[in-house]
Amino acid sequence: MYTILPPMTRRAVLGFGACAAAVAACPAFAQGSDKPIRFILPISAGSGVDAIVRAASVALGKAFGQPVVIENLPGAGGITGTSVLVKAAPDGLTLGVVSNNHVINPAVYKKMPFDAINDVTPISVVGATPLVLVVNPKLPAKNVKELVALLRARPESYNYASSGNGTIIHLAGEMFMDEAGVKARHIPYKGTGPMVTDMIAGQVEMGVVALPAVLPHLKSGALRAIGLCGPARSPAAPEIPTIAEQGLPNYAVEGWFAVIGPPKMQAADVQRVHDAVAAAFTSAEVRDAMDKQGNIIKPTSPEQAASYFRSEAARYAALVKKANVVLE
Repeated sequence: MYTILPPMTRRAVLGFGACAAAVAACPAFAQGSDKPIRFILPISAGSGVDAIVRAASVALGKAFGQPVVIENLPGAGGITGTSVLVKAAPDGLTLGVVSNNHVINPAVYKKMPFDAINDVTPISVVGATPLVLVVNPKLPAKNVKELVALLRARPESYNYASSGNGTIIHLAGEMFMDEAGVKARHIPYKGTGPMVTDMIAGQVEMGVVALPAVLPHLKSGALRAIGLCGPARSPAAPEIPTIAEQGLPNYAVEGWFAVIGPPKMQAADVQRVHDAVAAAFTSAEVRDAMDKQGNIIKPTSPEQAASYFRSEAARYAALVKKANVVLE
């Protein structure tokens, strides 16, 4: 669910267009009001984007005037689920919710089964979500300074988890190691859910994950937060300092999530889907839920989403080259 942006760029991106807070609930698609809207999530249950979409599911159903079905199809950094989406009928009844990984993948994988830019219909970059570096509480480190000292004392003796090779979660971990000048072994998982489960169990010591996905575990003590990855603290957990303010000022990683459709959607269907999504995510009940999770909701237009996809793809291509992450 992620991007790497300085604060001013991030505000500019999320400020695209007018926020659709006043958009009324959209009428159902005239010829399909009894058919469900299928949202494909190419990530595992329990991930940050999964929590976001499920929190908005009731509002989405109201806005579309149709039932909403959420289907998790994780695998290959989002490629598995999105491969299903791009083959769906372009009638607005099958949609997807993707994160930064969608535009990272073309730089990571030597071969892609679809074109991440041209084989989807961008509908809206809905908002951003904070990431957090967490550790198993048995690890004797409570902040960045202590974690860095631990990793320097025992190089490559510890593991860090990710939701998959080449994902933003993986790159965020690599960036931390690079900025801190330390090393740890990378352990990739097939999604955030199993990754978090193993961090709690102590099978891996640390990892970067979306804050909404681990807030309950941080509150219960099952995991410990080392620092937020973005440029500012989150209202959802203001007690967690950023990694930047703990001595790594150049480290800033943040996530975004977007709604997309299959290729060749008609303009009228794109607009109806956009308006329904904007209405749902800017409704009072969803805004309240998003505020509690620490997410920032400011839907863009379809045109702005398409432009952002292209610019982010170029940004990540340079980052992946530096990190030397290439998969078959």
